Amino acid sequence: MQLIDIAVNLTHPSLAVQAEALLERAYAAGVCQMVLTGTSLNESEASLALCRQLDTSGERLFCTAGVHPHDASTWNSASSAALKSLLAQPQVRAVGECGLDFDRDFSPRPAQEKALEEQLALAVELQMPVFLHEREASQRMLEILRSYRDQLPAAVVHCFTGERRALYAYLDLDLHIGITGWVCDERRGTHLHPLLKDIPGERLMLETDAPFLLPRSLRPKPRSGRNEPAYLGEVLREVALHRGQSEQALAAQTTACARAFFNMPAILKRAAPEF
Repeated sequence: MQLIDIAVNLTHPSLAVQAEALLERAYAAGVCQMVLTGTSLNESEASLALCRQLDTSGERLFCTAGVHPHDASTWNSASSAALKSLLAQPQVRAVGECGLDFDRDFSPRPAQEKALEEQLALAVELQMPVFLHEREASQRMLEILRSYRDQLPAAVVHCFTGERRALYAYLDLDLHIGITGWVCDERRGTHLHPLLKDIPGERLMLETDAPFLLPRSLRPKPRSGRNEPAYLGEVLREVALHRGQSEQALAAQTTACARAFFNMPAILKRAAPEF
């Protein structure tokens, strides 16, 4: 059984210091490919460097490049050209993480919208998929996306945690949906359970968003309290349960979906790489 984790924040200090061991655990757990998340120009460069350093074969680690809405206030007249250069690298497979976050508002909303629109324009120009972040901003996100969607090859709403109305609106725009360990949280994730079966299999992907969102249902819990790709199977288990699918069928489905979305090669069943 092969899995693909579409969101790993491997540049986070808590993960970067143990990157090789973390990847070994992931491969041993059946997570055969991963997408490292770029959240700023600097972090996108760092993610790209990790792909090159830790996957000399060029077939297991890929990344996104973009500017997160939290960092949107850093977006300036030079940002688009700098990002375009990153997006030209073969390991970079999507524009993002970009989007809107009206929950924390770490950057002013006009700055978030400007950064998102310019990154969507780049995705259209380069015909690359988009890796989206949205919190408490689905209506505005939809309004902006509608102007670009017909020209975009694909887009995924990463770490979807919203309500039914937002999900259906995203699906109406033919967007992909990423599901994390949020669904394993009995305090705040149970509203997602009845929605999971409504996501078409060809548009559903799984992710850890490590080191965040450790599945609360995971047993035994790691002493560190940090999430990592090796725990993606717990997300698979919970999603399969509420979709009424076997874990094997869902793994095959979501892996095929992620592989097509990010244009990743198939991985033959062989020993995991040594570092």
